[in-house]
Amino acid sequence: MSYRFPPGLPHVDAMTPAVLVLAGPVTRDEVAGLCDAVRARLEAGGARVVVCDVGGLGPPGLGVVDLLARLQLAARRAGGRIRLRDPDPALHALLDLVGLRFEVEGQTEEREPALGVEEEVEPGEPAV
Repeated sequence: MSYRFPPGLPHVDAMTPAVLVLAGPVTRDEVAGLCDAVRARLEAGGARVVVCDVGGLGPPGLGVVDLLARLQLAARRAGGRIRLRDPDPALHALLDLVGLRFEVEGQTEEREPALGVEEEVEPGEPAV
């Protein structure tokens, strides 16, 4: 049985970023491999974002901060960026403390109102 490919480019969903699941404590030896995985996901997909699921990393520490900084650097060098999924609130606070800003999945961008939120108007003014 043979299969014929349809003409044109294959369908690529650029709105669905690649996901890299980070589980368990990550050793320094594993960091280079994870950076390579981020670069490979950016080169393979049409999206310019890799979502890093950090929910299984365990308690945050400076090792996790170093890992995320290196992953972000690898992504930037490949022309993309990383986005965090399910970060522990303590990890978010630690990243703020050391001055690293990461986009977090589900958060609205700065100066952008959340969906479904309407601005307050003066009483008696018509709704726009």
